[in-house]
Amino acid sequence: MQHHLHNRTVLSWALYDWANSAYATTVMAGFFPVFFKAYWSTGESATQSSFQLGLANALASLVIVMLAPVLGAIADVGGLRKHFLALFALLGIVMTTGLYFVGQGETWVALACFSLASIGFSGSIVFYDSLIVSVTDEPHYDISSAWGYALGYLGGGLLFADAVAMSLWPQSFGLADQTAAVRLSFLLVAIWWLVFSIPLLLFVPEQAGHGRTSLGLAIAGGFRQLAHTAHKVRRLRHVFLFLLAYWLYIDGVDTIVRMAVDYGMALGFSSDTLITALLITQFIGFPAAIGFGLLGRRIGARPAILVGLAIYFIVIVWAYFMDQVAEFYGIAVVIGLVQGGVQSLSRSLYARLIPPEQTAEFFGFYNMLGKFAAILGPLVMGAVGLLTGSPRLAILSIGIFFLAGGLLLWQVNVKAAQAIVHPSV
Repeated sequence: MQHHLHNRTVLSWALYDWANSAYATTVMAGFFPVFFKAYWSTGESATQSSFQLGLANALASLVIVMLAPVLGAIADVGGLRKHFLALFALLGIVMTTGLYFVGQGETWVALACFSLASIGFSGSIVFYDSLIVSVTDEPHYDISSAWGYALGYLGGGLLFADAVAMSLWPQSFGLADQTAAVRLSFLLVAIWWLVFSIPLLLFVPEQAGHGRTSLGLAIAGGFRQLAHTAHKVRRLRHVFLFLLAYWLYIDGVDTIVRMAVDYGMALGFSSDTLITALLITQFIGFPAAIGFGLLGRRIGARPAILVGLAIYFIVIVWAYFMDQVAEFYGIAVVIGLVQGGVQSLSRSLYARLIPPEQTAEFFGFYNMLGKFAAILGPLVMGAVGLLTGSPRLAILSIGIFFLAGGLLLWQVNVKAAQAIVHPSV
């Protein structure tokens, strides 16, 4: 663990999680949904603005679903992972900066900036994830991946805490009002994202591509490789099982991230309570992600993920019966303990199962399924709530994703998969 803490390559790679998590926490999960309703969509009904926001999220996810595997294939052919990461990160940074300049009532401009920023955020992660094989060796995947998520929780939480403080006491920061504070927070996210992306671009090596680096040839070769890999995934039984399991359980994880605030509001909890709970999850997630990385190294990534999924299922049942603010805080603590661990160990386990020379392409499939989850989970929860009129039944419906995903993950034989794609292991 100490070796990885002081390893410049691993730290530079992990700092990209620190960089982009500012967007995920402060913009995506925190201020944009609230500010969109209160400032950019003034005059719209609550249901109309919710539909518009949901549509923007779904469209951004759909773009990444379509692009991620193809871009991954192109990057593998041409050795262009860092180039594509920088391109998508720059898109996210520029569009997040754009939010600072969007005026009140400019609904569709705000949605366009948000959608493009989300595409940049999600697209860059495809290539960030795939670079894990360039920064460390297989025995250290778990702890290296955990450091990334841990720094993401800490960095995202620190900037979000600062943004919350600015919004609560704007005059103390020399700002006119809460609106100015929230707008400034978008600009700070963009600066933070830019500055802390630099170490990865400077100090993380990249494995050479296995084709020519001409862009035209890389694109053509990328599409050919994508078709080949789609066929290969179907033949690699344990990779296929893992991806199916991951699609289901990460659907549950992402839905809780995106819908927890909405569920709390449906139960009548105050916005201060919800923001505090989100901060609790962020800061507990920092040491917990590292702890899960160590647990994965001790008992194996797959068993540790299964432990996390069992805890998630218990949390869903708890949330169904919850009626006190103290319980909401308790759930925030428990989610903070397992959320980063499930995410980081899933990444490191998948890296063990796939061919090392095709990491960006295979991680394109991995991230594609994650984005499908961002569409399906909220849709299921919303549909159940609409049909039953009960937000409690809506949250309970997410439990099936953890149960089914865990049962499929139980069938994954890691050693058998490694024997196929890593014959020397």
